[in-house]
Amino acid sequence: MSPNKFGTPVRSAYLREYRGRDTVTGPRLILLAWALILFVGGLLVLRRSRRLHQQTGLPQGRVIYADTGAWNRCEKPLFSRRYLLTGRPDYLVDDGGAKIPVEVKSTSCPPSPYRSHVLQLAAYCLLVEEEYGQPPPYGIIKYQDQACAIEYTAPLRAELLTLLAEMRQHLTAADVGLSHANPNRCRSCGYREECEERLA
Repeated sequence: MSPNKFGTPVRSAYLREYRGRDTVTGPRLILLAWALILFVGGLLVLRRSRRLHQQTGLPQGRVIYADTGAWNRCEKPLFSRRYLLTGRPDYLVDDGGAKIPVEVKSTSCPPSPYRSHVLQLAAYCLLVEEEYGQPPPYGIIKYQDQACAIEYTAPLRAELLTLLAEMRQHLTAADVGLSHANPNRCRSCGYREECEERLA
């Protein structure tokens, strides 16, 4: 026994219990510090993931389909028996029930999206309409530097269907003329060497 400040003896068992409380507080503080570090780290990861999502140009929603090398095995392509058309958008995003096709391009955005890019996206919109029974309100062309939302309108759909009919007619034609005036397309064309109308 030892005396306290009033001169009253204090039992050493009480002192041992009090000292034990001090030693328990140390591990609790360490545990609390780790919990705080993990919480702050989680917030930072969440903030970074939101920033990266914004940079992708994808709409808010869950990616339900992907056809890019960064993802695992690709799903089967979309197919329309009525239009004899098949294709795979790079992404298909579920945005509140609407399925939004996203086409990713490796170039910078031109002053306005190329018509060929818009029609390719329209074809994906048509395939989504056929596959899911509901037309998407829009699709997205994601360029390196920005994303362009393209409305899937009745006139765009009609233009696509007209183009598909023309393409089917050309399949049976003996000779089909050049369909563009872009030398860059000729430079990367697989038929460049055989083509008599090539521009480059």
